[in-house]
Amino acid sequence: MKKTLHIAASIKRLFIFITSVILIVLVYGLILPDELQTGQIAFFIVVFWAFNAYFVLPRVHRLLSRMYVPDYFIGRSRTADGLLGDPVNLAIVGSERSLKRVMKRAGWTEAVLLTLGSSLKMIWKIIRGQDYPNAPVSDLLVFDRRQDLAFQKQVDGNPRKRHHVRFWRTDKDWYLPGGYAANWVAAATYDSTVGLSMFTLQFTHKIDPNIDEERDYLVDTLKRTKGIKEHNHIEHFFPPFITRNGGGDRFMTDGSMAIVTLEKKL
Repeated sequence: MKKTLHIAASIKRLFIFITSVILIVLVYGLILPDELQTGQIAFFIVVFWAFNAYFVLPRVHRLLSRMYVPDYFIGRSRTADGLLGDPVNLAIVGSERSLKRVMKRAGWTEAVLLTLGSSLKMIWKIIRGQDYPNAPVSDLLVFDRRQDLAFQKQVDGNPRKRHHVRFWRTDKDWYLPGGYAANWVAAATYDSTVGLSMFTLQFTHKIDPNIDEERDYLVDTLKRTKGIKEHNHIEHFFPPFITRNGGGDRFMTDGSMAIVTLEKKL
């Protein structure tokens, strides 16, 4: 059965690739005017890409995802366009003050807000290979709102590669599935490179597929601060699965959830 599904998936990918090549040839050779097939073709392609990546495709995804993506907690974040994003794989019991202090002790830097200015600065730093320890992270939604806090640890002095985690504050008397109390839920992933989103063609960070390893890395850094009162690793919290996030990056998880209780006096 698995072999049959694998063969079917390979045939499907081959069909999509061949179809894409044919469409490109048709657009270039039959649809575009002769003048666009010469010196103006590069400019046309850039304009066409930018218009679709940042205007058309995000709005199409936003419209369609409203119909089928639930607005209640399902253990997955969502992009601003409504696509399912990174999974929630960590929960924190503790105040905002305690969380910020323990993250700082563990060597994590709080990220600045994502704005046009901070985005352009990050692009410039990535191109130049320069340090930007508090670079912004893209907004993801849980409880229908963007993250309340975000922290990161860049690698090799360049924000192109970095450990990062987003935190969302939970409502009062809210519980995780199974009745576990938590003040914060979080999604920890590792940015391994920069590329184009599969679904919108926008420039974005690409995550490493082993998100469980990143979750465990974050917990280990917190343990070394001795600011943790209790740590529970709940296996089979969600079913294990392999899928893609909102940028089209494939990832896998064993479905475990880490619940960390912080010391009150930090």
